[in-house]
Amino acid sequence: MSDSSAQKRDSASPSQSRSPSPTTSSQDTLTLRALVSTKDAGVIIGKAGKNVAELREQTGVKAGVSKVIQGVHERVLTVTGPVQSVAKAYTLIISQLVASNPSSPVTASPSSSSHTTMRLLISHNLMGTIIGRNGLKIKAIQDGSGARMIASKEMLPQSTERIVDVQGTPEAIGHAIEEIGKCLLEDWERGMGTVLYHPGTAEERTSARRSTNGFTSSSSTSFNGSRRANGDSARRATSPTSQQASVAAQPAANLRTQNISIPSDMVGCIIGRSGTKITEIRRLSGSKISIAKAPHDETGERMFTIVGTPEANEKALFLLYNQLESEKERRVGREAQQQQELQD
Repeated sequence: MSDSSAQKRDSASPSQSRSPSPTTSSQDTLTLRALVSTKDAGVIIGKAGKNVAELREQTGVKAGVSKVIQGVHERVLTVTGPVQSVAKAYTLIISQLVASNPSSPVTASPSSSSHTTMRLLISHNLMGTIIGRNGLKIKAIQDGSGARMIASKEMLPQSTERIVDVQGTPEAIGHAIEEIGKCLLEDWERGMGTVLYHPGTAEERTSARRSTNGFTSSSSTSFNGSRRANGDSARRATSPTSQQASVAAQPAANLRTQNISIPSDMVGCIIGRSGTKITEIRRLSGSKISIAKAPHDETGERMFTIVGTPEANEKALFLLYNQLESEKERRVGREAQQQQELQD
């Protein structure tokens, strides 16, 4: 599709954070991503990019879809702009999908052909902002919009994003997205450092994240837009020891502090026996990582504080979540083995 290259650049926007552009009012700019089928992506783009071009013209948003990956049937839709414009864009997109195929973008409700689902990608750290204490916020959004919202419990592979299914009419979903967007902007700092989800096999996702410096620019923009040339990053990242020394020598203005929440039952796998794994992550990334001794709220999750350059922090996040993925796979394998033994 002729618009793919431009869309790929658009989809590299930061997830659930303020726009890094110094020329816009960052407090009013939202980037919201959603998972769509390859078929629906074609409808969104249109012939020779006609539909997405019209969408940009009508709403003033930046919009694009991630590139096609052979054998993968999902792509990421990214829309960036003022909250109301993003909500309007999604409403138009959903209306277009419903009109072109009543079962789009996921499945149509049997009660009404106009009811459908949009699968939003939301940073794990921002889920609490949307759900609210005792679920009051998500209930208010549902009551006010008429849409139904279902939040997944698990993070998507090799990312810190989770899916929120928003179900209803195009207008109801658009209304809900506007309220969700307001929540995300109010608490934008919690979304900094989000590791974006890339559809595909594990190898393709890893490849999609890597650039010369080991990571995509999409995540680096989450740090208030700070980024360095890939060549500079690559030179500094070649030696973990030299990287750590260079981070220590960085002026305070170049350092970023990020907080991420980790489920309490997963903290031990990240720390490792006698602290070996967390020590290795600190050494390889060059970031300082501290771990709260107790859960920070009723979710029971513990806060990890990461301090370093944007590049060092990004590598720390990548290593932390790779460790989480490995542990989840190990636990799934162990449970499967136990079930097999019970059956035998």
